[in-house]
Amino acid sequence: GVGEWTTTSYGIGRGNRIQMLSELRFPHSLGLLYSAFTYFTGFKVNSGEYKLMGLAPYGEPKYVDLILRELIDLKDDGSFRLNMKYFNYGVGLTMTNAAFNRLFDRPPRKPESKLTQTDMDLARSIQDVIDEIMLRLARHVRKQTGQRNLCLAGGVALNCVANGQILRQQIFDRIWIQPAAGDAGGALGAALFAWHQILDNERKADDVNDSQHGSYLGPAYGNDEIRAYLEAQKIPYIELSDVDLPQKIADLIHAQKVIGWFCGRMEFGPRALGARSIIGDAQSPQMQELMNLKIKFRESFRPFAPSVLREELSDWFELDEESPYMLLVAPVSKNRRREIADGKQALFGLQKLLAIRSEIPAVTHVDYSARIQTVTEQHQPMFYRMIKAFDKKYGCPVIINTSFNVRGEPIVATPEDAFTCFMRTNMDYLLLGNFLLEKKGQKPLDKDIDWLREFELD
Repeated sequence: GVGEWTTTSYGIGRGNRIQMLSELRFPHSLGLLYSAFTYFTGFKVNSGEYKLMGLAPYGEPKYVDLILRELIDLKDDGSFRLNMKYFNYGVGLTMTNAAFNRLFDRPPRKPESKLTQTDMDLARSIQDVIDEIMLRLARHVRKQTGQRNLCLAGGVALNCVANGQILRQQIFDRIWIQPAAGDAGGALGAALFAWHQILDNERKADDVNDSQHGSYLGPAYGNDEIRAYLEAQKIPYIELSDVDLPQKIADLIHAQKVIGWFCGRMEFGPRALGARSIIGDAQSPQMQELMNLKIKFRESFRPFAPSVLREELSDWFELDEESPYMLLVAPVSKNRRREIADGKQALFGLQKLLAIRSEIPAVTHVDYSARIQTVTEQHQPMFYRMIKAFDKKYGCPVIINTSFNVRGEPIVATPEDAFTCFMRTNMDYLLLGNFLLEKKGQKPLDKDIDWLREFELD
């Protein structure tokens, strides 16, 4: 994207200082290039980019050469200039213009209209271009600095497909991505810059752990607060002990129930990491469609992310690096894949969703990829113990984890938010701290709010 006038930059951090070495400036922006295609394929700029990324595996890279020939002048070192005759964001209220329409022989897709194969091919093509630019930039930074560790931030750093490409190319020994890499992280960055670089306070680092604390930096609600809310609202519940809770939830997941999980401090950043999550069975062939259409009320093509026990990661995915913030994409392990059934091998476009590709079909995208969150007991003990119980009894250390909200709504923050979202959707159970609520035992909301009117669709 763009911060002030800088769009792409790199530098070296030593101690409590960051020395900036190079930058590109507005209007030549990788994030705005990607957002232009977000707009052109009918999604909302600054929130629909992840949909474009999720749509890419359904398409073919038909437009890569055209993009590189007409839209962007890309150099070997990853630096670039955009051909601004095709873009309107610098001077108008839209991302692209009539010249862009002529280049791709169509106008922008109308939001909520049917997706076409062209939309999918455009998504795949711009994703491949972004991957290539990120790889060139990473190689250049490694060559110029000699550094072994790479830290990424900025909105494009939320493109976990490109992040996974950099990791698999082994350009750097280690990669760390700020979990609130978009605009929200700028507030944290400004505070850290002032504290260390201006006020010259010491920065402590052990070269092992980050100081993000799993990104659980938001509000928390204890069992006493939750009980008081439930009693005041006369909401029926059962209370689970810390010992019984993990197995009870694991059993419900195995029984194909969809559960709202509200536990501990809220996540900072756009990803649900096991504090404000909706969870389900990754082994179910029907769960992706069920959760997309009946729980999240969102497009059927969008994949769900797996949460996996860190110690079981490499057996289920082609990855052996921690991914605590759900910002790396990696393939499902070959030994966990399944041969596509006869008659479904030639499926095209969104029909690819119909094929079962692995032991965990609900979190396996059509290209066998998955956006992974690794779970450790250190950062999310109850979430970890629940998945551990599921693995021990049912033989799978992977569950579905998606954000606790519906389309267009912010992630729930309070017990009241969670209960309201639970009642508006087809979730079966809600866990608030140690209190379990079953949908069948609840009275309808006295005064329901139509979330479609309250929140603009993303």
